[in-house]
Amino acid sequence: MGKSKSQKKKTAVLDSDEDDNSSVSSTSTMRSDKMSVLGTEEVQINKDSLLDLALDALYEKRPAIREKALSSIIDTFNSSLQHEFVEKKCTTLLHQCVNIVKRGTSKEIALASHAIGLLALTAGDGDKAHEIFKESVSPISQALKSGSEPTKISSLLECLAVVTFVGGNDTEETEMSMQIMWQVVHPKLSSNVVATKPSAAVITAVVSAWSFLLTTMTGLKLNPKHWQESISYLSSLLDKDDRSVRIAAGEALALIFEIGSVEKFSGEVKGSIDVSTPEGSKNREGFSRVQGLKGKIINKVRDLSAEAGGKGSAKKDLNSQRNLFRDILEFFEDGYSPENTVKIGGESLKTSSWYQMIQLNFLKRFLGGGFIKHMQENEFLQDVFGFTPKKKHLLDDEYRISSTDKRMYKSPNSVVSKARTQLLNKQRMLSEGRNAGHYAANAGDEDF
Repeated sequence: MGKSKSQKKKTAVLDSDEDDNSSVSSTSTMRSDKMSVLGTEEVQINKDSLLDLALDALYEKRPAIREKALSSIIDTFNSSLQHEFVEKKCTTLLHQCVNIVKRGTSKEIALASHAIGLLALTAGDGDKAHEIFKESVSPISQALKSGSEPTKISSLLECLAVVTFVGGNDTEETEMSMQIMWQVVHPKLSSNVVATKPSAAVITAVVSAWSFLLTTMTGLKLNPKHWQESISYLSSLLDKDDRSVRIAAGEALALIFEIGSVEKFSGEVKGSIDVSTPEGSKNREGFSRVQGLKGKIINKVRDLSAEAGGKGSAKKDLNSQRNLFRDILEFFEDGYSPENTVKIGGESLKTSSWYQMIQLNFLKRFLGGGFIKHMQENEFLQDVFGFTPKKKHLLDDEYRISSTDKRMYKSPNSVVSKARTQLLNKQRMLSEGRNAGHYAANAGDEDF
């Protein structure tokens, strides 16, 4: 006789290692049986049940099963917004992922980090996102110190950037995350520890994540020395052999000069510096140094915008670099930020500043194939970019939300994210002139 659907659920095979049952408890074995449907096409199962099965499988002892479960969770969160699941089981999924970040393999850590970031983006601005941020920061910081595998490190950095972007409540929390990122390339070392030179992939990930968080910060008045040091470090990266490093550094430098006028890096506007006082003399010196750095950066940017390429250079990558640095050169010389348009479901999402472009590109990379879905249905991201999608008349089988969620989406008083408030304020600041307001970041050898 043929097997029923319920029987098939119990017999489809996720993992062929059946000899390992002796090391697994009866409860774990039951979970393993339920998880057997993952990765097979024998059984039709809705996404809610699949997520429940995947969550159960995170308790498994075998890394291979946990990896498949995490991949399934990531795919599901990418393909549809799981508001009801997050409402009911956010803390459970978060704690399991955090435990994997603490003790898992490099591959598991990379997957769990991505899952935590998706959890935060789905939760949106509010208490849940802040809980995700608070529970994640310390384990991520420790994991960043416990190895140098580029994929793991990059995933941890992306996760830290996303949970801070969504769940960080103030500039102090954002600065803390930026400092953790900075220490990946400039670690605090004890006397018996030798520094490990970070790979190009890790440097690129650090600069990209740091820049992404820098886009959210306004009104900081830190020591201008830190600005000068951040610019000095990033400008040195323009000489690196790796093209991805040069591109990330170029974007970061353009962002810094967009959101903080050069004159105010030195503490005072040029015309108001009183050189007769010790403080005024220091400010004059700082102003002159930053101006000198900018001149060197512009010369290097000009060279990179016309680079001929070298043996084995991928033409696509070379063209991307040239186009980017042409935009940077135009910005430095004429003050024009690049304008870009992305089509999403028939609507246009437009960016007209470096900070918007950096945010958009970072989130596109993080969400991958789920970017369009999230932009169409994720209210938090819509708030960040001021994007209004075309209204959907019918919900497909893959996306069903509760009546409470439907009311939330329709309500004109739905929660407006912190990010939107910050970014709209900065848009106003930028439109009023580049010399309006201080903007700084911590960038010394100990703090970035």
